[in-house]
Amino acid sequence: MNEILKGIRPLDYVLAGLMTAAGVVLMVENITATDADLPHPLSTTTWAMLPVFLLVTLPILWRRRNILAVVGVTAVATLAHVVAFGWVTRCGVVIPLGFALAYAVARFAGSWLNQLIGLGGIVVLELVMLWRDASIDTVASALVIALPGIALFYGIGVLVQNRVTKQSAAVATVHEHTAA
Repeated sequence: MNEILKGIRPLDYVLAGLMTAAGVVLMVENITATDADLPHPLSTTTWAMLPVFLLVTLPILWRRRNILAVVGVTAVATLAHVVAFGWVTRCGVVIPLGFALAYAVARFAGSWLNQLIGLGGIVVLELVMLWRDASIDTVASALVIALPGIALFYGIGVLVQNRVTKQSAAVATVHEHTAA
């Protein structure tokens, strides 16, 4: 059990907890919806969609260990949820989750190739979710929010990572001078 939780920091728990709590609230709203005025009628109101949606929100807990795996698992879990349950509302959680993943890609993915793979995976995640989101009229209408948000949070992550890298270099230089 310790190996599974190795490297997870308190803010990771907070982020995963917030995303998961929002996911639970959203899925309960889908399940208990009566006569919802949505662009697309709900395909189902089964309680089964709630535990399956946890597979979408929980992987962000491991973002520091392997962000590309987290993006991949999140995208696959979202696809499974879309295929299994069809038209339900997911955008209220998956769009902000995409923002958090974009920040994490900037911070933890490493090389530029990994950064591009991570960002590509996030775009796929958003497209898969929007493909059958009951609250979204058209995919394009939601991408106007999702894509700039992903870019903004990625940019913030890049700035933070650059600052962390500079601080680490400065500390290393100080240690070199004191060791000499």
